[in-house]
Amino acid sequence: MSNRLDRHSRHNISTARHNAWGEISGSLGDLGTFLPIVIALAEGHQISLTSTLIFTGIFNIITGVVFGIPLPVQPMKAIAAVAILKSLSARETAAAGLFVAICILIFSVSGLLAWFTRVIPIPVVKGIQVGAGLSLIIAAGSKVLASLSWTRPSWADNNIWLIAAFIILFAINARPRIPYALILVLVGLVLALIQVATSHHHHLPGLHVWHPSAHVPSLRDWKTGILDAGIGQLPLTTLNSIIAVTHLAADLLPNVETPSVTAIGISVAAMNLIGCWFGAMPACHGSGGLAAQYRFGARSGASVIFLGTIKLVLGLLFGESLTDLFHQFPLGLLSVMIIAAGLELASVGESLNTERAHDLHKDGILGRQRVELSTEESKQRWTIMLVTAGLLIGFKNDAIGFLGGMCCHWSYSLPHHASRLTRRGARPAGHGSDERSALLPH
Repeated sequence: MSNRLDRHSRHNISTARHNAWGEISGSLGDLGTFLPIVIALAEGHQISLTSTLIFTGIFNIITGVVFGIPLPVQPMKAIAAVAILKSLSARETAAAGLFVAICILIFSVSGLLAWFTRVIPIPVVKGIQVGAGLSLIIAAGSKVLASLSWTRPSWADNNIWLIAAFIILFAINARPRIPYALILVLVGLVLALIQVATSHHHHLPGLHVWHPSAHVPSLRDWKTGILDAGIGQLPLTTLNSIIAVTHLAADLLPNVETPSVTAIGISVAAMNLIGCWFGAMPACHGSGGLAAQYRFGARSGASVIFLGTIKLVLGLLFGESLTDLFHQFPLGLLSVMIIAAGLELASVGESLNTERAHDLHKDGILGRQRVELSTEESKQRWTIMLVTAGLLIGFKNDAIGFLGGMCCHWSYSLPHHASRLTRRGARPAGHGSDERSALLPH
């Protein structure tokens, strides 16, 4: 553990020195999903904004130090959606997060998470990532269509700003070192400050001392939190925030040690078993946030350490007084960041049948070998990925997408296994096995 921390520390420092603007810009890439959810939950009194900033800031710092990659600390989206829709209380929201944390902790220490990772086919994992990326794009687009016009809701937040942000995003593709997310966030903060300062209904941030208070759920809070929100969040956290994020980290950052699913699971559990008792937002590590931070330049844990420090300072000094400022942050600018993150996440499906696919390298008789797929096998893997992504998007549910992808995988693999068993039964004793079929991914 000491050696690993030392390696991560050297990697963080080296990357920050050579890619300072990229790390700073990338650290802000996940704000497109973080801010809207946190604002909505804080305004509905389902979480404490102060506690959320402080604890997610601490978790960001620890995550960057321990894992050495730009691993995000994101809201648990299913819990957030139910809390907003059904107006859950702060204690019911905390109960939902604590329930998920306890389950994930059990999965981690028992080895179930590692087993899930071994048996879930790569095309299904890729399908979850592609579906999650496209879902981000659809959600952002739907929000824009419902909320923005050429003049609405204000001069500082409309389709003109949205289009300008898109044009700049496309323009800097040729110059990826430009800190796009940093520029966008600074512009958004300036616009938000102007609107708050000129409004009679909003207040500028002021010093706000944190007074921590415990949120201890009653038996009724536990029942409502678990049944209404916790159960629905569990498959999303397991599949997208733990299993998919480890695969994505290996794809995006092949030269950095990928954390194990057990380590990620324990991290998710620890965050919520500590923060939820104080009204902090139920949090997880999401593949969408990792894709966002990578897309805007982050390559090491230095990025999330920087973000965590900013959150911690804001939480300790300003806390709840930031609500009006965050609420006025232009939706158009946030939407562009969400869409860019969704595109980055969905694009990982491209590597399904390439050399970067981890399951296409097997230990065979001749050593470590690359499995060459036939046209039919490649088509089957694409179909499994698309079925997973399509059902996830269509039903807005990761569990349904996962089950659909697994059923599609089984429909292709069971006849193959049956034919192998038939051939094996008819084969004369001592006959060697088909080396290529032993190498094929199942």
